[in-house]
Amino acid sequence: MAEDSTTHPASETHAGSLEPLELLYEQAGQPLFGLPATLATAYGGDLGFSPPCVYANFVASIDGVVALGPEYPSSGSAISGREPADRFVMGLLRACADAVLIGAGTLRATPRHLWTPGHVCPQAGPDFAELRRSLGRATQPQLVVVTASGDLPTEHPALQSGALVATTADGARRLEGRLPSTCSILAAVEGSTLRIADVLTALHAEGHTAVLTEGGPQLIGHLLGEDLLDELFLTMSPVLAGRADTPRPGVVSGLELLPSRLAWADLISARRRNSCLFLRYRLRIPRRGPVVAQ
Repeated sequence: MAEDSTTHPASETHAGSLEPLELLYEQAGQPLFGLPATLATAYGGDLGFSPPCVYANFVASIDGVVALGPEYPSSGSAISGREPADRFVMGLLRACADAVLIGAGTLRATPRHLWTPGHVCPQAGPDFAELRRSLGRATQPQLVVVTASGDLPTEHPALQSGALVATTADGARRLEGRLPSTCSILAAVEGSTLRIADVLTALHAEGHTAVLTEGGPQLIGHLLGEDLLDELFLTMSPVLAGRADTPRPGVVSGLELLPSRLAWADLISARRRNSCLFLRYRLRIPRRGPVVAQ
């Protein structure tokens, strides 16, 4: 999930100022983009995706918590401890994407955030821009906000900067006249339900075949329920979050898998910086019927 941040001037304006990640394991035969040298050094190797691809990025505590609850906005920053390497990986994954997909809950939980590569790791901004140019990507990834109901904080700076809002016909009617002029609406279906598959089909039609989701556990549940998630990047932060009376979900919410449904994943990459682990999994999920977002 996204971390909120306040951009500060960087002492250096390239990824070379970052301490490199240590490569622990990499499965052979992965697609490679040919990262700019400074990014490859900071990441501890190359990175790439075979389109179409939907990949997610989360930071989790040792005990599996990815969100601290609705009363704790920007909880990703608390879980990661604002670890610079985690923020770099977040920016790098955005720099590789055609589009960044989030849910309305994530938008509300990070009130100052912009889902751009440089926002979260400004010192690597020029290198992220170079990578996007080399891949033929737009200057910034397309932000896509999914909301079945149309209930959005329309004053959010990310919407003011421009976004594609994927919603239902009911949601579109609710948003009519309320969104900034920089936004556009994708009304995927009639009624009050929304299939994420329809959203991705529309994105693919616009050439957005590499889609990063930084949505919350509910959105991941919908993606898994429709067999749409290809890869998961998981930063394991060396902190214990604990659980008591506040809902503190793991990566998946709103969808039960075990024991009736097996959702195995293969570890294809592992990196480390100090006590943080940066893991990359490829999902292997049996094809099932779709679920819908409410």
